[in-house]
Amino acid sequence: MALQAHRKPPRVGDGPLFRRILITLVLITGALLIVAPLAVIGVQAFSLGTRHFAETIAHPDTRHAIMLTVLTALIAVPLNTAFGVAAAWAITKYDFWGRRLLLIVIEIPFSVSPIVAGVAYLFVYGLQGLFGPALQDAGIRVMFALPGIVLASMFVTAPFVARELIPLMQAQGRDQEEAATSLGASGWRTFFTVTVPNIRWALLYGVVLCNARVMGEFGAVSIVSGNIRGQTNTLPLHIELLYHDYNTVGAFAAASILAVLAVVTIIVKVWLERQGAGRRSRPALVAPGNAVAEKAS
Repeated sequence: MALQAHRKPPRVGDGPLFRRILITLVLITGALLIVAPLAVIGVQAFSLGTRHFAETIAHPDTRHAIMLTVLTALIAVPLNTAFGVAAAWAITKYDFWGRRLLLIVIEIPFSVSPIVAGVAYLFVYGLQGLFGPALQDAGIRVMFALPGIVLASMFVTAPFVARELIPLMQAQGRDQEEAATSLGASGWRTFFTVTVPNIRWALLYGVVLCNARVMGEFGAVSIVSGNIRGQTNTLPLHIELLYHDYNTVGAFAAASILAVLAVVTIIVKVWLERQGAGRRSRPALVAPGNAVAEKAS
């Protein structure tokens, strides 16, 4: 009776049958939703042979779409990285009026449809927009050109770096930076010798996610680019054009590039998670004050 009184009640999921059913459902759902589409992309991309695949990738329009996508990423990702680091630093290291408002502003791109963002940019920088006439008089073209594509890509990816850094920097606190400053380290030296080493894995993690989203963005870019073949088409937009041209195999061949990018992103993401988790799990070998003093001296 005493053993029965102290026996813990069974919890949901303790039974082996339930566990097996749950794992089976998850595996089947993952296979149907993720693995099967990726497999179809690979099979269809090479359905007419490697020669046709190579010709599709080597086509001038496809090469231009790839180059434009890479160029957009090379511009948008560093700018959003700088914005994310600055925003995370301001939110976690300083107390100021509007701090909560800044957090809300950073989250806005996650709650706004990319299509809505693209239309908003048209009403701001388009010919009929708020700054459109002034930009036209100055000879500056934003919409249906590279600047508009970069702006739209930056909008949808603005939160990625900041969201990775803010929780980590909040958990780390301000003690190390304040100690380094009190020991005579300048602001930049404190940043590069104290802050950056502590956030490098989270920073790289955010950059990887930001880069993947920039290269795969469709909605906002489709509005601001004008979809001009061979001029303002990024790779996702070029895939849509190939599909509408009934060039299904060519569309799958171009899509395979983004699929490979997605797989590489996942691999890098897992590696960064392991690196970051391993670093955070190590116990401190020296007192925080001594470590900061060593870095600042």
